[in-house]
Amino acid sequence: MLIDLTGKTALVTGSTQGIGFAIAAGLASAGARVAVNGRRRQSVDDAIGELRQETDRDAFIAAPGDITTDDGARQVTDAAPDVAILVNNLGIFGAAPALEISDEAWRQYFDVNVLSAVRMIRTYLPAMKDRSWGRILNIASDSAVVTPVEMVHYGVSKTALLAVTRGFAKDAAGTGVTVNSIVAGPTRTGGVEEFVYELVDPGLPWDEAQREFMVKHRPQSLLQRLIEPEEIANMAVYLSSALASATTGGALRADGGYVDSILP
Repeated sequence: MLIDLTGKTALVTGSTQGIGFAIAAGLASAGARVAVNGRRRQSVDDAIGELRQETDRDAFIAAPGDITTDDGARQVTDAAPDVAILVNNLGIFGAAPALEISDEAWRQYFDVNVLSAVRMIRTYLPAMKDRSWGRILNIASDSAVVTPVEMVHYGVSKTALLAVTRGFAKDAAGTGVTVNSIVAGPTRTGGVEEFVYELVDPGLPWDEAQREFMVKHRPQSLLQRLIEPEEIANMAVYLSSALASATTGGALRADGGYVDSILP
């Protein structure tokens, strides 16, 4: 299967590290020109330097800006005005007892994990519809379906993101634009490693800590290990291509079998 994204410009929000970085690398390797986003210009420039080395390509746009604000989002869209592939990857997570999550924290999770995606879709979808081609991907989570007791606010925000995806897919019906979510399972990133050590003995070596985390906190996983960011990126690259033209409005799982369901 040959995926060729030559001539397409992509924007991946929150792409200076982790899953977003891996998706940016995957899209660039498939031929796309990729706008890299983070809040700080320095982190964006550093990520682009790493991406150039990793992909051996010089097809990146610096698009710094905090997309949780109108001004920051405008800064990003000024840097990348013509986007055919939008990947809403930006997100935050963290453990907190359900009864101790404040109104402020609930609002923050909604603003970052949901409203930032809505803001970017509103910006780019009209031009995609006019061109009769576009791809929008929202990076969701198994927590959208299996609400984790240790971070209810995160799970609820990702559930909302699935609804956002379905709603905008209906808005784009018949236009040649597809809108999908990727339900990512427990994935190894720097932030997740910190999260793991919040829940298991911080003195354990990483391999032991990962095993204990999966056994105690994610026993449903059929993969029985953390997913690598590149494995999520593979799904994103496929859904960004012309080969995925019949897939829209969906929540596609790259979850290691974590969600106990025979349906996607």
